[in-house]
Amino acid sequence: MTTDKWADWLLSRRDGGDEDLRRRHAPELLAFRAGVLKRAAIREGDTVLDVGAGDGLIGFGALEQVSADGRVIFSDVSNDLLDECRRRAGGDPRCSFVQAAADDLAGIADRSVDVVTTRSVLIYVARKPAAFAEFFRVLRPGGRLSVFEPINRFMAGHSADLLGMDAGPVADLVAKVRGAYAAVDADDGPMLDFDERDLLSFARGAGFTAIALDYRVRLDVPEPAPGEWDALKRTAPNPLAPTYEEAMAATLTEEERDRMEAHFRALIAAGVPARRTMATAFLRAVRA
Repeated sequence: MTTDKWADWLLSRRDGGDEDLRRRHAPELLAFRAGVLKRAAIREGDTVLDVGAGDGLIGFGALEQVSADGRVIFSDVSNDLLDECRRRAGGDPRCSFVQAAADDLAGIADRSVDVVTTRSVLIYVARKPAAFAEFFRVLRPGGRLSVFEPINRFMAGHSADLLGMDAGPVADLVAKVRGAYAAVDADDGPMLDFDERDLLSFARGAGFTAIALDYRVRLDVPEPAPGEWDALKRTAPNPLAPTYEEAMAATLTEEERDRMEAHFRALIAAGVPARRTMATAFLRAVRA
């Protein structure tokens, strides 16, 4: 079955269809979910709007907290992902589904929800102030907003390696491969055009109060080798980007691909740690 780019990435290209990579990613995804839900302070009977619901990571976590009298609205630009959430919901009457963009939640009435959650969505939204205005509009007075975003602007300036692995003697080839991502990683594009200070500004500009932001940076932190190379090269860093295998095919000769792959296979076989560089922000705010 053909799916759109958003569903294709979340359900396949994010982990290359590899179960081992899926297991490796799971603890971090669950930690992000826990951080969003903790800051959302969901109560029994609440109506929660999960914006950019994806495959339901946050929304189904919220469903466990709203009790029998609450409900969760799953919204996403991707109808394919909403279909996946419908399948996973199994007909639960507390769930409803709305196809909408974060900066245009026209299907959600004013002051109709108690909580808005969103995770790694604003990096794809060009009109971020409009998205915060929509979050404010749909919340009831006293409603809570809980946001998680990677701060890619920081990461873009601090890593020239691939998947955290030392490029070493193939640094020239890695630079070529990274060039395949230039259009996605443009400085003025939505992934890089904001940082944690902008999130604060967007929330305040929309009218939110009691704004709290938790910012965390990891810079060159050693961690286990990231997995088998044959699976890793089939992954893509985001829904708008090619897989590493596709990027290599587009930028390298066959001899160069063989040399680059041999280098990374050797690192993984030797158990050389990768180095993680990542910046993230959790934001919580209240509509007065």
